[in-house]
Amino acid sequence: MLVASAVIAAVRIRTSVVVVSVRGDSMAPTLLDGERVVVRRRPLARVRRGDVVVLKPPPPTSERDAAAYGTDRNGADWNVKRVTALPGEPVPAGTAGAGPGDLVPAGSLVVRGDNPDSIDSRHRGFFPGDELLGTVVRRLGASRALRP
Repeated sequence: MLVASAVIAAVRIRTSVVVVSVRGDSMAPTLLDGERVVVRRRPLARVRRGDVVVLKPPPPTSERDAAAYGTDRNGADWNVKRVTALPGEPVPAGTAGAGPGDLVPAGSLVVRGDNPDSIDSRHRGFFPGDELLGTVVRRLGASRALRP
């Protein structure tokens, strides 16, 4: 019985985390091009402002957009960004498609890269929460903190 429990726990842990390689400099200096991060799968309801999240990107509008993605071991593209506003919160200034006094719509996020040149909600507006993979919990092979 003990062995079966360990196997079930191992399977549960394996499917609750994903390793993503960062590509590009949109999260520099916090995360650098080529670094690998561990992402814990989480629903939107468990995300907090300030978390670094991984989510499916909207279709790229330029080559610069396409270069800002991270990839998982299967080669899927992901955006790695920091959450700046959650559903029901005031929309931060500079968010595309939003006006003063607007609130983040239900099921959406406002995200920004730590690098001011990042392609993020300043250019693309709200990101859908149902495209969220999860939150970055640590980087592999490094001890630097995730907060800038």
